[in-house]
Amino acid sequence: MIVLMAGLPGTGKSTLARALATQCHGVVLDKDELRSVLFPPAHLEYSAEQDDFCQSLMLESAAYLLARHPNLQVFIDGRTFARSYQIQNALAAAGRMSTPWRIIECVCPEETARRRLEASRATHPAKNRTYELYRKIQAEFEPIASPKLVVDTSAPLDDCIAAATAYLTL
Repeated sequence: MIVLMAGLPGTGKSTLARALATQCHGVVLDKDELRSVLFPPAHLEYSAEQDDFCQSLMLESAAYLLARHPNLQVFIDGRTFARSYQIQNALAAAGRMSTPWRIIECVCPEETARRRLEASRATHPAKNRTYELYRKIQAEFEPIASPKLVVDTSAPLDDCIAAATAYLTL
């Protein structure tokens, strides 16, 4: 199964993805980590083109893993999925793999996201991950029309994990 972790920066996508992957023995493929390994600092663009390229590599990696481990849950993380085409591309890839998919959209109060972004600024692999980026993406975010679970990550992590686990086992 492919699980798309959607939501604005700082809304807890990575924290929830890692917790779920640990619980279900799944795999997290993180765009920001992949980009930081692929591109030397002088070539980091943080552009839509570079994001799309990294997403295509993550989906190819998911296909590789799922071909060998069909029951694996692969969490696609590090992408906001703020644009409809990003979700459509991922769901088309899941279709080509003949694997089920789910979308978990993480949300939280704006002030919570701002605090999280500031707290992780020095350690997060994406150096463009700021509150200003949050606001920019928020203004351009296209509603997700596909079936999804919305998780308010300001709730206790155990509650978020329980809600997501129930959704993933449908």
